[in-house]
Amino acid sequence: MSATGNHRRRKSTSLTRGLIAATTGGAALVLPLVGAGFASAAPAQSATAEKAAASTVATVKEKTAQKDAPTIYSVIAGDTLSKIAREHSLSGGWQKLYEDNREIVGDNPAGIRPGMKLTIGAQAESKTSAAAAPAVKPATYTNDLDGWIKKSLAVMAKHSIPGSYDGIHRNVMRESSGNPLAINNWDSNAAKGTPSKGLLQIIDPTFRAYHVPGTSMDSYDPIANITAACNYAADKYGSIDNVFGAY
Repeated sequence: MSATGNHRRRKSTSLTRGLIAATTGGAALVLPLVGAGFASAAPAQSATAEKAAASTVATVKEKTAQKDAPTIYSVIAGDTLSKIAREHSLSGGWQKLYEDNREIVGDNPAGIRPGMKLTIGAQAESKTSAAAAPAVKPATYTNDLDGWIKKSLAVMAKHSIPGSYDGIHRNVMRESSGNPLAINNWDSNAAKGTPSKGLLQIIDPTFRAYHVPGTSMDSYDPIANITAACNYAADKYGSIDNVFGAY
């Protein structure tokens, strides 16, 4: 028994075991904690930088959009296309302004009048919209009294001329019974050589004075006749809706 005992391996002391535990088990515990601390710090800093960059980009885009947004300008007495383009520093000058608003101004660039609503900076927006959205088909109107009134109302809306379908229809039926070629050859206007014509029985001098750009210069034309008469009624009575008799 004693011989066997002489060959036994000596037991490690408690201090040695403690050092081994600190060297092995301690390292296994400490290293993951240190690694985790650095791993979590880097993404936090990266996320903050990304948010700051995104905020800067959004601000730049917002300012650019505000700068490029079209402006609606209401024409006042004494205005010309050149004057308006110059005051708004419009690239392309009055020609660009006229091109963008030709449907409102009409065939004569000098034909702008107080109250017209001109869009400044519309070209860039329209090109962007055309690329981003499918083309919208233009409205179609029937070639009868219903279609003439509806098309006239669309033209009137572009020129801020007040009036309703019922107001126009009521006056048309009283003045001409819906006949676009009606003419009055017997009243005082006819005696002066300016007979009342068309759907809303308007005389030529009044038709020319209140003609709406973009419509025919023929006073018998249904659309031109209605819009000119409504433009006159708006000036004299506030709206064609306020007319219930001879005007």
